Amino acid sequence: MSAWRFQDPLWLWLLVPVVGLGLLAIRRQRRLAVLYSNVELLRGLPITWAQRIKRCLPAVRIAGMVLVVVALARPQAGREEFRIHTAGIAIQMCIDRSGSMQALDFPVDGQRVNRLQAVKRVFRQFVAGEGDFDGRPDDLIGLVAFGGFADAKCPPTLDHGALLEVLDTVHIPVPVLDKQGRIINQRLWEEEQATAIGDAVAVAVDRLKDLKTKSRVIVLLSDGENTAGVVQPEEAAAAAAAFGIRIYTIGVGSTGMAPFPTVDVFGREVLQSQPVRLDETTLKMLAEKTQGRYFHAQNTKALQEIYAAIDRLEKTETEGRLYTEYREVFQFWLLPGIACVLLQVALGSTRLRGLP
Repeated sequence: MSAWRFQDPLWLWLLVPVVGLGLLAIRRQRRLAVLYSNVELLRGLPITWAQRIKRCLPAVRIAGMVLVVVALARPQAGREEFRIHTAGIAIQMCIDRSGSMQALDFPVDGQRVNRLQAVKRVFRQFVAGEGDFDGRPDDLIGLVAFGGFADAKCPPTLDHGALLEVLDTVHIPVPVLDKQGRIINQRLWEEEQATAIGDAVAVAVDRLKDLKTKSRVIVLLSDGENTAGVVQPEEAAAAAAAFGIRIYTIGVGSTGMAPFPTVDVFGREVLQSQPVRLDETTLKMLAEKTQGRYFHAQNTKALQEIYAAIDRLEKTETEGRLYTEYREVFQFWLLPGIACVLLQVALGSTRLRGLP
């Protein structure tokens, strides 16, 4: 949109005397006459172009002075723009990658996938705005992956492309085998099968506590119970509450039996039911102590609905403002005005000069 204004509009009052005196001068000029005995001989003479132009000289002078006065008022042209100011929030995602996340009980597009794959898929949609999600382009989003240890994979960032690349590197730990098929990282692998919920929340709090944003949120997904780590979930919840950080917890799966991929004696991959336990009490406690909410996701659709609910609860503040940038345009009035005055003076003093 275009805008227009005069920076010094008081100069426009000069138009009254300029136009008034100009019209008065034209009237006086028309009354001037030369006494001659008989003008009948002159009536038949053709009117030349010089005579026609000379009649316009007073109007040219007035127009030039009007343009100069308008230029003195400093006309300015501007362009109005409606800009959106956004105040995003900071979200630290904590994703469980312990051994129990291998359970193949979450269907995606008609195929059975493990819990971690389903979680990563919905997380990607939540961040990038795929499917039914609008995305969170103005929010700082970070990532913590945890099993037996909590690993700060990505600090809160607006570079969501890089964040999603880091997300692709999050995997469930697998044993490292030697040539004889023996596990050479037995102890580390067993430790990574555990779940350190308290440590994950503590790391997330540490990443969020110094950020100056409207809201700071932790979204924690887990399908197990706190079985490892040095920080207890109660202590982590107290730290989050002290810094005003809200925690949304999502329980993935349920307590009972779940299918896990295993290899039989013939080397074939088969599904075998194994017991799993979801500690909803701890997850609810984390949410309640920080004024957040607990959600339970037993399938991919429920997981998407939960993320949609969090998306509605944690809105980015948006404010619209109208901005106008002005630039000086007086030269487009001043230069033609001076040209008109000089043209009138030049022609009136030379080719179109009249009798005094």
